[in-house]
Amino acid sequence: MPGGRRKPIGQDELIGDLFEAVCQEQDAGNLALVLISGMAGVGKTTVAENLAGRLRERFPDGVLRGELNGFADGDVRPAEPDEILDSFLAALPPYTTVTGTESKSNALRSALAHRSVLIVLDDARSAQQVLPLLPGDGTCAVIVTSRNDLLRLQSERKVLFRKMEPLHEADALEVLQEKVSAEDRAKHAVPFSKLVHLCGRLPLALVVVARLLEVGARPLHTLPALVREMEKELERAKLDTLDLPEHELSVRAALNCSVRVLNEEARLLLWQLAVHPGPSASWEAVMDLGRAVDEGTRTDLALVDLVAANLVEHQGDRYGLHDLVRAFALRHVRPAPDGENAEIEGATVRQVLEHLLHNVRACDRVLDRERTLPTGEPGAVRVTDPADLAEAMAFLDEEYATVQRGIHLAINRRIDRYIWLLPMALVIYQWRRRLLDDARQNLRYAAEAAEAVAGPVDCAMVHRSLAGTHWRLAEYDLAVGALRRAVRLSEEDRSTEGRLSLAHTLHRLGLTLRKQDDLTGAEEVLHRALELCREVSDRVGEAAVLNALGALHLDRGEHERALRRCADALGVVERTAERSGLADVLFTLAKVHLARSEREEAIALYRQASDIYREQENWPNEDKVRMLFSDVLVSAGDTDAAVRELERVIVLRELMDGEGVREVRERLEGLR
Repeated sequence: MPGGRRKPIGQDELIGDLFEAVCQEQDAGNLALVLISGMAGVGKTTVAENLAGRLRERFPDGVLRGELNGFADGDVRPAEPDEILDSFLAALPPYTTVTGTESKSNALRSALAHRSVLIVLDDARSAQQVLPLLPGDGTCAVIVTSRNDLLRLQSERKVLFRKMEPLHEADALEVLQEKVSAEDRAKHAVPFSKLVHLCGRLPLALVVVARLLEVGARPLHTLPALVREMEKELERAKLDTLDLPEHELSVRAALNCSVRVLNEEARLLLWQLAVHPGPSASWEAVMDLGRAVDEGTRTDLALVDLVAANLVEHQGDRYGLHDLVRAFALRHVRPAPDGENAEIEGATVRQVLEHLLHNVRACDRVLDRERTLPTGEPGAVRVTDPADLAEAMAFLDEEYATVQRGIHLAINRRIDRYIWLLPMALVIYQWRRRLLDDARQNLRYAAEAAEAVAGPVDCAMVHRSLAGTHWRLAEYDLAVGALRRAVRLSEEDRSTEGRLSLAHTLHRLGLTLRKQDDLTGAEEVLHRALELCREVSDRVGEAAVLNALGALHLDRGEHERALRRCADALGVVERTAERSGLADVLFTLAKVHLARSEREEAIALYRQASDIYREQENWPNEDKVRMLFSDVLVSAGDTDAAVRELERVIVLRELMDGEGVREVRERLEGLR
């Protein structure tokens, strides 16, 4: 065994687990076959050699080591089984003169039948390389490392399989800082943390940066500049920095060895996954990538190859790329001859965005059944239709980061269709999850794009959604500005759709003017909105406006008029399937009854409203109602029920941004 190799940081548990597993097999009189796989640079060889060092004394007949060169750089070709067999047989008397791979393999098994030998086979490319080198039954052990999962080997032999992943953050920091003083670690904590992220916690990349620091090529005070350099042009700068060929340390070279053995379809899919905004994609989204170029492409088989080669990370039913693999693929993988690259890239980007748009819109239809968006038919993308609201919200929870990156991709590529439609399909979800900063940023771009390509009614809808986001952020002046623009746009269209758009806009404007204490102006526009809703037979809108008028009368202390308006709203909304609108009316009615000192009625209505908001997964509204409801319960002497409401509020606030949790905990302590 080669000496002097460093102990791998962060791998004690893996090495200990494999050591115990090999010992158990050996004690039972069985061959122990270990397969350690993982992406290039993850530290497989270091782990294998440290494991072999721990096991050495358990194998009195020695160690055989074979360099299989399955993914070697340059002109080095993968070792043939014949070559390795010759070297092994030469070390095991009685020496043999047999020829042919099968005969040599049989001779090796015979020579090892009554020996206890540890065999290390490093950097295997395929099961075909490994199988002839394995002993038969007995107390030998074999440690194989490979960038490939060697599925055939796993199917034919009992294998102790372990896939190595990038390090945990603390261990990755330790690799970078191993020779850095405690004082300097604390002084440069921020850039060190950023470097860990930029290296993707990959041991090889971390060792390259550590070596730069060790040899003085990068003094510690230049770490912020190094971070900026690696961030500036990610796919280029990262790989240039992580390249020390004179020290035989190069992330680029290591990844190139993995990629160059792929077939054409796998290489294309790897590149397409790099173009995909990430951080991960569903199986359906990956399959749609293949259809962007050729309907007949076997994308499923290409994906199997990439996962087995540890170039694609597979977690649950999601697929993604390590940041350094993404950077390499974008820079060094070419999907087609140069003249066709731009065309394939454009088709891939549009396929990614079309898949995201139609799948987000399928969920959005469940969240808001009244709204229309001009997305067109899905065409050549797979759409997952959620069975119910819970499934729709769960889908968007999982896809949210990918959708946000998709919006940024559309903005960077200046593709107006997706710049405005994706944010519009996502905004209802964002409101319910209180992801308001993202919504505001998205919709500002959406408004600009819509004005360039969409009609006035659709543009008004975008401005109305932007206003709704400002409203939820208590930015009422900005909301009024967006709504005034939406009014003008709606008035440009004299059709039924234009009048409906105007009705919805005036309703939102009335709500916003009320927040600004302009009750007269609010009442005026709300009455106009009510007339329009009735003209176009919009029952959901009519109920919402009646409810807003009821709230306005409540503000003025006109409790009887408020009760009548809300009762009318309830009568209208109950004839629709609109659950969120029903909760809004019940909430206002609860406040009206409370103002009339009808506490029992108010308690029942608060409970109904909060339960519907919970059913609709509208966290901000549920939070607001339950906070007020808890006060009512305390005044009624039902402290236990108030505590339950506040406990739910804490859960909701922790699910959102955590703001206000401390205040609620203090209120809870006062009740207990």
